[in-house]
Order: sequence, then structure tokens, then C-alpha cells
Amino acid sequence: MKKEALLLIDIQEVYFVPGPYLLHKPQDAADNAKILLDKFRAEDKIIIHIKHGFKGFSEIHKTVEPLSTEKVITKQYPSAFLGTDLDEYLKSQNIENLVVAGMMSHMCVDTTVRACQDYGYGVTVIENACTTKDLCYNDKILDAQTVHKVFMASLNGMFARVMKLEEYMNLK
Repeated sequence: MKKEALLLIDIQEVYFVPGPYLLHKPQDAADNAKILLDKFRAEDKIIIHIKHGFKGFSEIHKTVEPLSTEKVITKQYPSAFLGTDLDEYLKSQNIENLVVAGMMSHMCVDTTVRACQDYGYGVTVIENACTTKDLCYNDKILDAQTVHKVFMASLNGMFARVMKLEEYMNLK
């Protein structure tokens, strides 16, 4: 069996407070990510917390707060690989597969999952442990649920295996 790690992407305070970055049901996604986190902790598997270097509100949300023994990587770009030591760390731990949860589906989750292919990692995305926000395109609002579904559909198959938390938990 290939060695896997949990990659929690940008589950940060900024996405839970009213304002331009408030996401669709962020607590629901965070609660599902916490179930994954608890599973990986119980199995003594590698856990990596990714956090975007926002000015203010940059702390990782209390629901998935890292332990001192867990790797935390701060990034400045949508890809968790760009300008960080993520690939080197994964290789040092002999990780071949990543289980991904996080925020935002249309930005940092999508960009990081696609980059995994370039680095040779297999990926499982837990769709209901991810979320996003409404987007505006051509003066029309695309609701967050539609945006999320489109990005999960585009990742599924070619870049990742996309599934619900319940399905993933039943596999293990």
C-alpha cells in the first residue's frame, strides 16, 4: 500500500467571518476536515497544514488547529508547491498519495491538486471537506454550490479521485 498523507489547505479564519472572503458553509467543510484529521492522527499518519500568508485573519481555524508535531507550511501563491518546501517534505516522508481537504475549491485546492500530477503524487479529494464562494463572471453570479461542483467534476478522473467523506471512511 502506498504511503499517504493528509493535506489540509487554507482552512483559515478569514473564510469564516463576514466579508469578501466568507465561504459557503465553511464550518461544515471544516467539521468534515476535522473527521479526517482525527482519523489521520489516530493512525499516526503524516498531516500537513497549508496556510496562505494573508495579512490579518491568517490563523488556521480552531476546528483543525495543528498540533506542534504537525507540519505547517505558509504559502504566498495558490499552489501549495510554489515557493515552499512541500515537495521536499513529502519526498522525505516517502509520501506517494495525498488526501486533500480545504478552501477554496476553485482556487488553492484546484491549483494544488493539479500541481500534484506534475510532482507524481496520487490524490483523493474529499469534496464535502472543501468549499468555495460565489463568483461573478460576465456580470452574472455563479453560486458557490455550482462553482464547487464544476471544480470537483473537472478534477475527478484526470487529476484526482473525488469522493465524499463517508465514502472515503468506508474504504479504510
